[in-house]
Amino acid sequence: MADRSFLNWPFFNECHRAWAAEVEAFALGLEVDHADADAACKALVAAMGDAGLLRATASSNQPLSVRHLCLAREMLARLDGLADFAFAMQGLGTGAISLFGTDAQKTAWLPKTTAGEAIAAFALTEPQSGSDVANSAMTATRDGGDFVLNGDKAWISNGGIADLYTLFARSEDLPGARGLSAFLVTPDLTGFEVVERLDTIAPHPLATLRFTDCRIPASAMVGAPGAGFKIAMSVLDVFRSTVAAAALGFARRALDEALGRVTSRQVQGSPLADLQMVQGHIADMALDVDAAALLIYRAAWAKDQGAPRITREAAMAKLFSTERAQVVIDKAVQLFGGEGVRSGNAVERLYREIRALRIYEGASDVQKVIIARQTLDAHAGAMPC
Repeated sequence: MADRSFLNWPFFNECHRAWAAEVEAFALGLEVDHADADAACKALVAAMGDAGLLRATASSNQPLSVRHLCLAREMLARLDGLADFAFAMQGLGTGAISLFGTDAQKTAWLPKTTAGEAIAAFALTEPQSGSDVANSAMTATRDGGDFVLNGDKAWISNGGIADLYTLFARSEDLPGARGLSAFLVTPDLTGFEVVERLDTIAPHPLATLRFTDCRIPASAMVGAPGAGFKIAMSVLDVFRSTVAAAALGFARRALDEALGRVTSRQVQGSPLADLQMVQGHIADMALDVDAAALLIYRAAWAKDQGAPRITREAAMAKLFSTERAQVVIDKAVQLFGGEGVRSGNAVERLYREIRALRIYEGASDVQKVIIARQTLDAHAGAMPC
């Protein structure tokens, strides 16, 4: 049984505890067929829409609740990684609409995505620019009342199954980040092509997209021209903490599995848990889980309290939580011995699922750069004593 004592921390109120219980009850009833990730994600989005869980992923008139998003991702990831993925992408894919969309854009899409009737995607990464968003090369050229898209997008989650893509392209004749704008794109457009489906160690719908003279109306732009980088960073400022929460869910499951193993497995007539070395591993795992949770829910609480940006807090949460979840899961595999690497074992699955979280939405090395810059800037701006 996973620890729930953290829900009594001062970051949460009864509304959050009720939400966590609602999501957990939904996840406990899931039977997900991971053999077909596309079909599974479509079914999961529909089921979450029917259950009302996707209401947390979008908002037309008030800020997104980061604590609700984090709690949902933690609960879902602990029980099924693909369910976490499906939930998260509905929020990430529509985050730009919630934060910067027009009333018409919100009306057209948010009721569909929160009902599970449309699948969303966030198309930012390009073959030559992962974390270096300012180096994006895809173009959106103005042509009368339209924009014409040309270029490739890579590693796009929900690529190939999404009904809506929030896409970032260079529309302004300005260098670096200042030239990017955000657009809403649907896969039925002429010139839109899925050129490759990508297989990974933990299967998820992923694709490379190509746009060749793909024409979209000017009304498809989200926010102002040249505001794309600001929009992308604002969306990531909300959702980066939720990646950490998913890692925490994986780590909690690994700790639960390890506790079950060491208390039931007998070695020379005694449980594994009686060995001091094993107790040391359990202590390290429990410490990493609680420390990650504190960083995550500090960041989420700060954003929900109205902090305009939580760049430093979110970067710390993502860096620590994803890196330490990898360690926690590795310890769980070790405690299981040979069974830990058997295909189908829960800790074997977690071992595959955690690795990508240290890369996407800003790799660990990038998070260190962000934390250092934020810390140095704060130091430079501090008043002398």
